[in-house]
Amino acid sequence: MELTHRPRRLRRTESIRTLVRETVLHPGDFIQPLFVIEGQNVREPIDSMPGQFRLSIDMLVEECKVLLDLGVPAVNLFGYSEEKDPQGSASYRSDGLIQRAVSEIKLRVPDICAQTDVALDPYTDHGHDGVLMDGEIANDESIAVLVRMALSHAEAGVDWVAPSDMMDGRIGAIRVALDDAGYERVGILAYSAKYASCFYGPFRGALKSEPRERDDVPKDKKTYQMDPANIDEAIKEIALDIEEGADVVMVKPALAYLDVIARARDTFDVPIAAYNVSGEYGMILAAAERGWVDRDTAMLEVLTSIKRAGADMILTYFSKDAAKVLGG
Repeated sequence: MELTHRPRRLRRTESIRTLVRETVLHPGDFIQPLFVIEGQNVREPIDSMPGQFRLSIDMLVEECKVLLDLGVPAVNLFGYSEEKDPQGSASYRSDGLIQRAVSEIKLRVPDICAQTDVALDPYTDHGHDGVLMDGEIANDESIAVLVRMALSHAEAGVDWVAPSDMMDGRIGAIRVALDDAGYERVGILAYSAKYASCFYGPFRGALKSEPRERDDVPKDKKTYQMDPANIDEAIKEIALDIEEGADVVMVKPALAYLDVIARARDTFDVPIAAYNVSGEYGMILAAAERGWVDRDTAMLEVLTSIKRAGADMILTYFSKDAAKVLGG
């Protein structure tokens, strides 16, 4: 049998496979989400997310140093707040936990890109990402609080704010407020296509940010997070955020929405981020614990799939482990 084309010739050895590899992971592709807590010398394991920790600011700084040494260029911070009220007012205090964490990181590890979550769910007593009014999440009233939160992070020295709330128009409002206050250098990483997903469960356990079981509180976030069945709507949301001034747009979750990432990549000429979320992380850990998959191989295969789909950067809890395997 004569064959003109033998694609297997390019798979014959590892060195040949390396030469023709189309998608290459690098530690510089990763952003590590980190959870911040009050205290000193605190490294508290998160039961719902094995291998992840709530870190006091001093330990957070040390973790940033380790990540940067491994070649991971960025961290995205989430605050663990015991102080909660209907308006989420602890979110924008100048002496708040995240504000102090940002200042310390930029003082001690200035070369790392410090990013901050902008949403109210860790700070509200009802567990939603915005302000609750008459049993619903009020869009414009929520934006007013989110703007104050973003400005407080900018004042602390953040590099990027990352609004994850999915309120309509919040990217434009934050961009205008930052520019008017002289923070035109602060970037916006917009959670543009954030779906109402079951894969956020372990994360909500880490921050105690699950919607509360009260008669006056919506039981889920489906009135502002996206329907998992929709992709055209995601493209519309991304286009709106770009028009309003987003520097980077994000699809979240990543693994179950690779088609959305690919469609966004084909449609827009802007940096695209994807969030390899806590439930996706947990599935690999659970399967590896049972011996069903090899942990590191599965980790790299999933991260490669996200980059292959079109993501320029990946928020992932595997950042440190993947960087170690990839060799820094």
